[in-house]
Amino acid sequence: MTPVFIAGPCVMESLSLMKEIARELVRLNQKYNIDIIFKASFDKANRTSIHSFRGPGMERGLTWLNDIKEEFGLRVLTDIHESYQAAPVGQVADVIQIPAFLCRQTDLLMAAARTGRVVNIKKAQFLSGLDMCYPVEKAMESGAKDVWLTERGNMYGYNNLVVDFRNIPDMKTFASTVIMDCTHSVQRPGAAGGKSGGNREFVPAMALAAKAFGATGFFFEVHPYPDNALSDGPNMIKTTQLENVIESLL
Repeated sequence: MTPVFIAGPCVMESLSLMKEIARELVRLNQKYNIDIIFKASFDKANRTSIHSFRGPGMERGLTWLNDIKEEFGLRVLTDIHESYQAAPVGQVADVIQIPAFLCRQTDLLMAAARTGRVVNIKKAQFLSGLDMCYPVEKAMESGAKDVWLTERGNMYGYNNLVVDFRNIPDMKTFASTVIMDCTHSVQRPGAAGGKSGGNREFVPAMALAAKAFGATGFFFEVHPYPDNALSDGPNMIKTTQLENVIESLL
């Protein structure tokens, strides 16, 4: 079965950047007969510093996402941080993502589920894979038709993450789609002086290791110039590197 692929910039910096990345995703979709879902956040509400760039906000961000859908024919994914955002986001997004830090927020899960969209729940850095059965239960019992889970590593002391790949088969016991977040898993949270650092050189290996453990999807944050990205640059890969990683997984 062809895996689920999710890719895009961490935050919506501009519509022109989103379109540049979308064009490459369309090319890869056509070349490899796959269906990469375009991902971007309209608000990074959990940035380390209050001075960090957060994004264009929900209203403009949803307009931009809708432009991407209409112009490029891509499915789109974005995240929500508050319950009131679920309904308007559900009018545009094909997949609504629940951030890892918020994966136990009952009202947020219920609101996302009621949209009828796919709900992708990122596993918290403080939970095991088996613990994620409860967020799934909350979403399913609130009307979600399809719930995905995403592994993104666990806290390992301060400013570091480690991935226990056993979480992937554990989560597959109650979720048919388990995605590996190959870029956030190499993040160094808060380790770069008021922002997060990361080790993007390990992204391809993270993807292959997750495949070996049975992941059914892969999540990549990409940017044409990661070192200049306004969020999560150190753990993002260049847009031009995405093809090689996807080819290795196929």
